Amino acid sequence: MINQDWDIKPRAAVCGKCQTPFADRQEYVSRLTYGSDGYARLDCCAACWSEAGRMPQAVSVWRGVFEMPLPAPPEALKKETAESLLRALMEKNDPANGNVMFILAVMLERRRMLVERDVRKQDDGKLVRVYEHRKTGDTFIITDPQLRLDQIEHVQAEVMAMLSAPAVPPS
Repeated sequence: MINQDWDIKPRAAVCGKCQTPFADRQEYVSRLTYGSDGYARLDCCAACWSEAGRMPQAVSVWRGVFEMPLPAPPEALKKETAESLLRALMEKNDPANGNVMFILAVMLERRRMLVERDVRKQDDGKLVRVYEHRKTGDTFIITDPQLRLDQIEHVQAEVMAMLSAPAVPPS
């Protein structure tokens, strides 16, 4: 005789006879039968089990309570980094983002990812800062917004909100 450990959890989330989905904490009955094609297992709801007289003779019967599987963990979304956010804002080339781009560049410069290579004065008198990315050699040109001290806290708050928000998943 072969010892066999049977997994007594239902193999499916539906009744094998009426195909009704099991609800969480619903009782079910599993029947193990043997026929011409070998062993067969059937998980039944209580209503189908009451009609068991019409089913083949069971080799083994056990009762259980169906437990809904835990939901799959949400797929982790890649968070924005100061570097990827700066690249995205640079591509948009919107002057309204000048303050945020400047703060991001300063943050990255402090982390030594960007190095300020040059400061130039444009014809209109505005400063332009040239940053180089250490690893890739990419160059970023950022118009210096000449932030006033009373603006810095607001812009830093904007940057932190952008960095802590999850990236939008691709649709």
